Amino acid sequence: MIKQMALDLPVKADFSADSFIRGGANEEARAALTNWQHWPKRALALIGDPGAGKTHLATIWSEETRAICLDAARLEASLASVPPNAVLLVEDADRVMAGQGLFHALNRAAEGDIAAILLTARSNPASWSCEVPDLVSRLRALPHVALREPDDDMLTRLIRKQLHDRRAPIQPGVIEYLLPRMERSVSATRRLVDLLDKHALVKRTAITRSVARDVLENLSQTGDAG
Repeated sequence: MIKQMALDLPVKADFSADSFIRGGANEEARAALTNWQHWPKRALALIGDPGAGKTHLATIWSEETRAICLDAARLEASLASVPPNAVLLVEDADRVMAGQGLFHALNRAAEGDIAAILLTARSNPASWSCEVPDLVSRLRALPHVALREPDDDMLTRLIRKQLHDRRAPIQPGVIEYLLPRMERSVSATRRLVDLLDKHALVKRTAITRSVARDVLENLSQTGDAG
């Protein structure tokens, strides 16, 4: 177990466009969101595992389009206040039972009353729990695009950018040591870099293979490793 390591300090998430790391894992999704004015029936689902970068990409999109962000659990109650031609973002749409709120939102989009609606989720819309029979067919036909697992090149660039932003030096070969041993998601990579930086500061050293080994072993012992 790592001694004196600050494991519980929160890290402020940076969802800015400048901090977004582009790569093959998100190329298709980025292109689809850029083309939002041409979505079939003005709706799209952005799918990805936890930590894949859905919120980051959706946040960039919502800022660019000035979207109204609505809570999936309160969609039906909120929809009445949504003005014509609005752009909507509904995150974690698969976390709640799909009901009348989503049914009416998709209908308004299909009819042109809503300019676009982006839904984020962990799974294909066809698999979402649904309590409205007429909504089932709409979910099956809902266009969707998936974020894939980052490759080594994307993870390497993400680690290097995070370390550069922190001004945290790292010895050669450490990233290559980390890649086959770390959890391969964007959020897990950011947390890993945070822990590497903190442990290196405690040891008053650059991030070395020894530092990396300590952090990975601690994550494994605490159940946070992938």
